[in-house]
Amino acid sequence: MALTFSTIDDDENELVLKLGGQLDALSASELLPTIDKVIAEKRKRIVVELTDLELIDSSGVAAIVALYKRSRAIGTKLKVVGARDQPLAIFKLLRMDKVFNMA
Repeated sequence: MALTFSTIDDDENELVLKLGGQLDALSASELLPTIDKVIAEKRKRIVVELTDLELIDSSGVAAIVALYKRSRAIGTKLKVVGARDQPLAIFKLLRMDKVFNMA
């Protein structure tokens, strides 16, 4: 399944970036313009929703880490939620679940 992503404006302070399908070396570059746009909006909070994400590789993790670093640089809080199955296992293996405070 190809990468799917959308942004949802919950309110003027928070933006939800919902990812689905596969976030890998082939699809991570598709996400970069959206990351640029999300950062440019300078919201107080960004929520990355991974409930529909089936697969992630190191390139996908790198894209989320880049979003995390860029959001911190502008004072935006980033939260990653909904990871399960293979994506959750990858985040735990890399200990990124602790960085993103994933429950």
